[in-house]
Amino acid sequence: MNEPTRARWRRFISLAPLLVLALAACGPDVPNSIFGAHSEFGHQVDDLTRFLLKLGLGVFVFVEALLIFAVFKYRHREGAPPAKQIHGNTTLEISWTFVPAVILAIIAIPTVRLIFKTQAEAPAGALQVEVIGHQWWWEFRYPEYNIITANELYLPANRTVSFSLRTNDVLHSFWMPQLNGKRDLISNRTNHLWFTPDSVGAYNGFCAEFCGASHANMRFKVFVVPPEQFAQYVAHEQSPPVFPLALDTTAKPAKAAKGPSPPPPQPATVPLTTAQATTGTWPMDQLPKWVVPATPLPVTLADTMPGDAARGAATFKTAPCIACHTVQGVSAGVIGPNLTHVGSRTSIAAGLYPNDHAHLVAWIMDAPDMKPGSQMMMLGARMMGTGGLTDQQIADIAAYLSALK
Repeated sequence: MNEPTRARWRRFISLAPLLVLALAACGPDVPNSIFGAHSEFGHQVDDLTRFLLKLGLGVFVFVEALLIFAVFKYRHREGAPPAKQIHGNTTLEISWTFVPAVILAIIAIPTVRLIFKTQAEAPAGALQVEVIGHQWWWEFRYPEYNIITANELYLPANRTVSFSLRTNDVLHSFWMPQLNGKRDLISNRTNHLWFTPDSVGAYNGFCAEFCGASHANMRFKVFVVPPEQFAQYVAHEQSPPVFPLALDTTAKPAKAAKGPSPPPPQPATVPLTTAQATTGTWPMDQLPKWVVPATPLPVTLADTMPGDAARGAATFKTAPCIACHTVQGVSAGVIGPNLTHVGSRTSIAAGLYPNDHAHLVAWIMDAPDMKPGSQMMMLGARMMGTGGLTDQQIADIAAYLSALK
């Protein structure tokens, strides 16, 4: 074996670990893959994609076989006559023009047919959902039920859903890989998308069009649930939050003249499992690992203290929160996400962090540090230097928001 051959083998062996890593990436646990979709839209795109991959593989094998044949048959040999030129071979030139044209036609016909099919109007009786893209979060409206929510989309299994897509600012792209729906949100235009989810499950959604500093952090969750659970979810979202009971802790109950003492007031918060049992939301302890946020907290925001939900309710009414957020019966802000039932969601910050006390406290304290470019200002006094909310006030507000089931 000569030296150039040895050098080629050494290069090949050095690349072997990379090949092993590439093959390891082909495992079955790929929750954000477009293959194996869970809607008829997705199945159709799957079928077309697999057909085109097979066609492309056939073309690749054919071309590479011709190339290898030519390399070996016409390789340089000592004493061989000069190669003949093929310029002016009309038959050959027509052939290599006609064959690619046929291949392109085979690709174009099913592709165009599927485009027209998926661009057609949704069937009658479809669930209408309005999707509005913001920097950097998603707003979902169900006009049929007069529901407005954010970043978590609930759909009934086996019912067609028709989406109206628009943006509140820059271009976005609405994409759910496992449901295989993808459409751009374009300024001054409403785009449409529809499909029928056929499998109960929890799926990830993303913005697929660069839209600024936190484009990669503009996520959402899709929960496809049985129809009866969706009906429960709708009924819950149409109602006021569970929390707002008697929250004035300074008021003294009047003494009863006669009879037994009144029962003690019930706690304002509702246990998570109880809330989920009555709200139709996806149980936190049953979330698949691929929809559980794993973004680490900034070190400067890792310390938290317990809060009091009743005090937080009173503080919330006088805090800057009410200027941007809606809580039914409390505030009517429209700049940020609707928080009426925020406590029953599984994540905050558009799917970036889990919805728990520690992350809520950190988010209220310094949202721009947790999500670059966030339009929610920092509210923590120790971050702002002057003004702002104390750590205890923030902990109380976080406890209040967690209680809004």
